[in-house]
Amino acid sequence: MLSFINMCYGARKLTSLYQAPPMALTYHNGALLEGDLHVSILWYGKFLPAQKSIVVDFLLSLNPPDQQNGVPSKTPAVSLWWQTIEIYMKKAGKKETQLVLSDQVTDENYSMGKTLRKPQIDELAQRVNSKPGGLTLVLSAEDVAVEGFCNSNCGFHGSDSKEESVFIWVGNSVTQCPGKCAWPFHQPIYGPQTTPVGAPNGDVGVDGMVVNIASLLAGTVTNPFKSGYFQGSADAPLEAASACPGAYGKGAYPGYAGELLVDSNTGASYNAQGANGRKYLLPALFDPYTSQCSTIL
Repeated sequence: MLSFINMCYGARKLTSLYQAPPMALTYHNGALLEGDLHVSILWYGKFLPAQKSIVVDFLLSLNPPDQQNGVPSKTPAVSLWWQTIEIYMKKAGKKETQLVLSDQVTDENYSMGKTLRKPQIDELAQRVNSKPGGLTLVLSAEDVAVEGFCNSNCGFHGSDSKEESVFIWVGNSVTQCPGKCAWPFHQPIYGPQTTPVGAPNGDVGVDGMVVNIASLLAGTVTNPFKSGYFQGSADAPLEAASACPGAYGKGAYPGYAGELLVDSNTGASYNAQGANGRKYLLPALFDPYTSQCSTIL
C-alpha cells in the first residue's frame, strides 16, 4: 500500500539523500515478477489522449533505451531509476524484469459507477487481464471516488485469489486531494507549507499519478504476493519505495522534495527523463546494497 508520506551496475551512480536508520528490506523467499511482465491498462473514466500518453511514455521509459519505442530518453534516464529494482532481482537470483505494454481498455461509461469499493478494483482488473503472471493498472479519473482514497492511501497493489496475476490501482487526485496525493506539485494539505514545484508534464493530477504508479510498481515487482522484499507486517509492509517517503532529490526532508532539475523553458521540476522527450519526478528507492534511500540525481 502506498501512504501519503508517502541504476546499471558499474556505471550506476546514485546519490544518498540521507542516512537512513538501520533497516533492511528482507527477502521472504516468495515469487517476484521476473522476466517479461505484460502490463495492461484500464482507464476507468474519462482521460484525455495527452494524459494517457504521459503514463504510457513513463512505462515505455522503464526499459533500456534500445527497447524503447520512439525517441530514447536522455540522462538522467528513467531506465536508470528502474535499475535499482534489478538489484533486488539479482540478489534473489531472479531474471531482470522487462515491461511489455499489452492491452489498453477505456471504460468511459463508469460501468461500476463513480464510487468504488476495493474488491471492485480487483474485479475491474480481472476484466482486462486474467492471464497468469500479468499486471493490470487500474487508473481512475478525477471524478471517481475509491474506498480509502485520500483518507488512507493514494493507491494500492494486490493480487487475485490464486496469486497468479497482480494489479495496481491509482486515482487522479487533482479535484479530491492534490495536497496529499499530488504533492509536491500542489500545496500540502498539512505539514510545512512549502511552495509547490512545477509538474513536469504540466498536469498536476496525472504527474501525481505517475509518482504513485512508480512507487507502487516498485513495490509490486519486488513484493507481489506479500512474500517478497519488505520490512514489517506483510499486511502493512515497507517496500522499495514506501521505505523512502517524500524524497525525490538530494537533501530531502519532510515538506521538501530535495534538489531537483528545473526545465529552463517551463520552470517545471523533474529528476528523470523518459522516452519521447518526457520528464518525470520519481521517488527515491531503498537501495539494498547501501541500505539507504537513493535517487538518480
